Amino acid sequence: MDQLGINWQGLLAQIVNFGILLVLLQMFLYKPVLNMLRQRSAKIAEGLQRAEEMKVAAERAKEEHAALIEQGRKEGQAIIARAEQIAARIREEAQAQAKAEAEQFLTRAKAEIERDKQQAIAEVRAQVADLAILAASRVVRESLDKTAHYRLIEEVLDEAKLKS
Repeated sequence: MDQLGINWQGLLAQIVNFGILLVLLQMFLYKPVLNMLRQRSAKIAEGLQRAEEMKVAAERAKEEHAALIEQGRKEGQAIIARAEQIAARIREEAQAQAKAEAEQFLTRAKAEIERDKQQAIAEVRAQVADLAILAASRVVRESLDKTAHYRLIEEVLDEAKLKS
C-alpha cells in the first residue's frame, strides 16, 4: 500500500480520530439536537392539535351564533305578531267606542230634537190659542173666561189632530 501512497498509521489514526469525533458528536451534538427536534415536533403537533380544537370551537361558536340569530329572529317575529294583534284589538276597541259614542250622541240628539219639537208644538198651541181667543173675542164681542177659551181651543186642536 505504500506503492499507492497510503500511510497505514496515518490512515488508522484518522479512522480512530473520526470514530472518536463521531462518538463525541453523537453524545454532545446529535442527541441534544435530536431531543430539541423532538421537542419542537411535539410543540408543533400540540400547536396543530390546539389549532384543530380552536377550529372546532370556532365552528361550534359559529353554529351557536347562527342558532342565536335564528332564535332572535323568531322572537322578533313573535313580538311583531303580538304587537300587530294588540294594534288590531286596540283599533277594534277604538272603533267600537267611537260607534258607541256616536250612537249615544245620536240618541241624545234625537231626544233633544223631540224635546224641542214638543216645546215648539206647545208654543204654537199657546200662540194659536191666544190668537183664537183674540179672534173669537173680536167675533163674538163678548169676553169668555180664559179657561173656557182654552178648553174650546184644545178640543178643536184635538179634533184637528185626529183628522190628520
